[in-house]
Amino acid sequence: MSYIRLLSLQVAVAVVSLALWHLLTTIPIGGKPLLPPFFFSTPLDVAAQVYKWFADGSIWRHLWITLTEAMLAFVIGSIGGILVGFWFARQPMVAAVFDPYVKMINALPRIVLAPIFTLWFGLGIMSKVALGVTLVFFIVFFNVYQGVKEVSPTILANARMLGMSERQLMRHVYWPSALSWMFSSLHTSVGFAVVGAVVGEYLGSAAGLGYLILQAEGTFDIAGVFAGMFVLAVFVVIIDWMVTLIERRLLVWRPVAAETRT
Repeated sequence: MSYIRLLSLQVAVAVVSLALWHLLTTIPIGGKPLLPPFFFSTPLDVAAQVYKWFADGSIWRHLWITLTEAMLAFVIGSIGGILVGFWFARQPMVAAVFDPYVKMINALPRIVLAPIFTLWFGLGIMSKVALGVTLVFFIVFFNVYQGVKEVSPTILANARMLGMSERQLMRHVYWPSALSWMFSSLHTSVGFAVVGAVVGEYLGSAAGLGYLILQAEGTFDIAGVFAGMFVLAVFVVIIDWMVTLIERRLLVWRPVAAETRT
């Protein structure tokens, strides 16, 4: 499928969804809309709210704060997950010893950890970053760990027969094997890093997109809530696109699957 056709289909899905939303919240059916605007707002009201935020510049400070928190959580959590994942995969004894503890920590509800991080780090940026790191780390860790473990035994044996050192094996065998798994986890982690930042802001902050959404909820401003979520969604898509560019650059060696034309 060509890029233009794919983009056209993606835009068509967005247009149809917005059109349905507009019709269901504005066209009366039996005397009233099927979706009450008080609870669901309308696309035009949401667009007007987004335009107002950007026109008066009030959103830039909130957007920058959330961006900083999310990016720090994403970078710290990803680097930690990659390093620990490689270490565990290359040290089976260490992985076996810590396996139950990793699973227990991963099972902890993050919403419970948020107030604890607030007590430890205060209402500033670090409590939000810490919450985001707990979400990102385990996603990257488990994928990198599995990616290294999935190295073909045949390739590994052939590399050792050729006299590769551990350093060369890491660079030419283990690292390429884990890259696909790693980037798959990074695409997922982008959203979770933002979720961690926004949830932290929602529970206690004086700025950020989570704070904007909370303020809108407090005044029953449904358009403001949807506007905040829309800005957040666009924000995540842009970051994911940046991760995709890096992925294409690092995985340029990977063969492209053949497409079947119909």
